[in-house]
Parts: sequence; structure tokens; C-alpha cells
Amino acid sequence: MDELLLRSLTPGVLTVLVRRGADFAAAEDAVQDALVEALRAWPAEPPRDPKGWLVTVAWRKFLDATRADTARRRREDRVEEEPRPGPTPAVDDTLQLYFLCAHPSLTPASAVALTLRAVGGLTTRQIAEAYLVPEATMAQRISRAKRTVSGVRLDRPGDVATVLRVLYLVFNEGYSGDVDLAAEAIRLTRQLAARIDHPEVAGLLALMLLHHARRSARTAPDGSLVPLAEQDRARWDTALIAEGVVILQAALARDRLGEFQAQAAIAALHADAPAAEETDWVQIVEWYDELALLTDNPVVRLNRAVAVGEADGPRAGLAALAALDDPSLPRHAAVAAHLHECAGDLERAAHLYAEAAHKAFNLAERDHLTRQAARLNARRDGRRERH
Repeated sequence: MDELLLRSLTPGVLTVLVRRGADFAAAEDAVQDALVEALRAWPAEPPRDPKGWLVTVAWRKFLDATRADTARRRREDRVEEEPRPGPTPAVDDTLQLYFLCAHPSLTPASAVALTLRAVGGLTTRQIAEAYLVPEATMAQRISRAKRTVSGVRLDRPGDVATVLRVLYLVFNEGYSGDVDLAAEAIRLTRQLAARIDHPEVAGLLALMLLHHARRSARTAPDGSLVPLAEQDRARWDTALIAEGVVILQAALARDRLGEFQAQAAIAALHADAPAAEETDWVQIVEWYDELALLTDNPVVRLNRAVAVGEADGPRAGLAALAALDDPSLPRHAAVAAHLHECAGDLERAAHLYAEAAHKAFNLAERDHLTRQAARLNARRDGRRERH
């Protein structure tokens, strides 16, 4: 297989799809899927017309993805923008599709990736960012999952843990900007909670409600991000918070702690504080310790370093961050910048904010971090002028 040939053909194939009416991002996904298929099929049966083969396969994959996305959007159109407390409405088949995509023949990671792409409607790039892997790697993982389930009967649904992981990632993507996606994840989790009496299902629902309650306060009128400590708490949805807390308390009372319950407990402590300075950071650190025992997730330890910095001072937070020893972790630089700023090292903090802005996943986050760096540089310049 001549990979140089594939690379040379990619721009031309992409151009053909765009000229046929595909938007650029969807065309990129389709071409990547076609390239993965070529890597599998061509060594055994090289095509006479490589470019024509790629165009045909990529266009078919684009049409398949478009149909799946259209179906998803029809389901989302039935969802109100704001998730309301109370009983869930009549169920549709979406949750069943989540379970079928979490097929036992797939690994949990592959099942999550496939469901996010086929049912959740996320792009390959969004899924790759959620998993902290290169986009090409995720494209191959999704293609392998499709091949695996293409020859099996989808009559054995997957497990609840995998479906919960998918719903959590779909909600997180919506929480980052797409409100409809977050509302859809809450709707489906309500359905799952009505069907399955499990504390982790309840924990996930509580976590979603507590986070979604802050949605309107997370951005300023100009679209810029508002950090948690600076949010107007009067804009938080108290009904969603109250519902989330009740659901969480009932789940915790069953004494079967899981990671979603622990995360929800942290969110509840933030929601319980009338002001940022009244946050019970000591309890939050304790919950992060519980969460770290439940899951070997470096993001948990990263967030724990922030909490330690608030509870015990920035130097303690920096020590906790140093123990993590993974500077390549997304938002590692942003956390380090915050802790260095709290410790009074403005020059180092400004440099780290600029570094974090360069690595940011989206424009809103990049703009926020850039403004933080500029703010600290201005403060340093002001100090120098006074001296």
C-alpha cells in the first residue's frame, strides 16, 4: 500500500465531495473513513482507478452520515430547549439505539465512539478531542467498530456502563456549546433512570442537571466565557439544582458510590455555595480523592490540583499538579497558569495562559485564555511603570 499515493489523492477527493454539495467538515470525515477503508481493502484488491474508488466510497459514507444526522436532528426537534423537572414523556427508539451500538462484540471504547458518531451525531474530530487522541486514530477506531458490527445480529444490547459513558460525553459536548445536544442527553438519561433503578444512572442525571443549571451564566452577552467563580449565581436555575440534589441524595443513600455520583457531589457543593468565596473546598478535595480511587483519570487529578490550591493555598496546588507529571494533558497549562497567578508569579502565569490559549480546543476558550494572558501582562507593565 502506497500511503504517499493516498495522501496525494486526498485533496482531490475532498474537492470533488465539496463540489457535489458536501460541507467541508462532513467531507473531511467521509474522506477519512474512505482512506481507512482503502488501507484495509487495497492490499488484497488494488483498484484500477484509485481516485475514482475513493470518491465513490467517500460519497457513500457522506450520504450515510448525512442520513444519520438528519434522523438525529428530527429526534432533537421534538426536544424542548430547556429540560424540565418531572416525569419523562413517552419514549422513542433513541435509547434503544444507544444500547444496540454498545454491542457486546465491541470493546467499551469502540462502542462509545461508534454510538457518538452514528447516533449522537458528533463529528470524528469532536470524539477524538473527548478521548484525547488524534483524529486519524479515532477515525480508524470508528471504522473498525462499523466493520465489527456489520456482520453480527444486533439483538444483544450492550451494558449500562457503556451507555452511561456515551450519554455523559454527548452531554459534555452539548455543555460546551450545543444546548440541544445537552438537552437531548438529559432527556435520554431521564428515560434510562425511569427504566433502570441504579445509583449511577441517578448520579449521572443529577450531575447533568446540576451542570445544566449554570448554563445561562456560563457566557457573557458577547459570547465570552465566564469562569465559575465570576458567574452571577442569581442566574442559576434553582429548580434544576433542587431536583439534582434530591436525586443525588437518594443515590448516595444506597451506599454504592460510583464516579458519576462523586462528580455530582462536587457539582452540588459548588451549587450550594451562595458565593464563590464560600465554597467548601475542603469537602471538594475529599470528593476528588474518592473520585480518584474510582477512576484512573488524569483529568480528575488535574481538577483536584485546582481544588487543593483553593483549600490549602496555591503552593500546595502546584505541588499536586507536579505530582500529576503530564504537561501534555489538555488544560494542564491553564491550571498551572491559574495556580501561578494565585501564588503571585505573574510572569510565569502570563506565559502559561498564552501557552494554554494556543492549545485550546475552541475559539471561546482560546479568547478567554488570551485575555487572561493580556490582563497579567498589563498588570506587570503597570508595576514596572510605577517603579
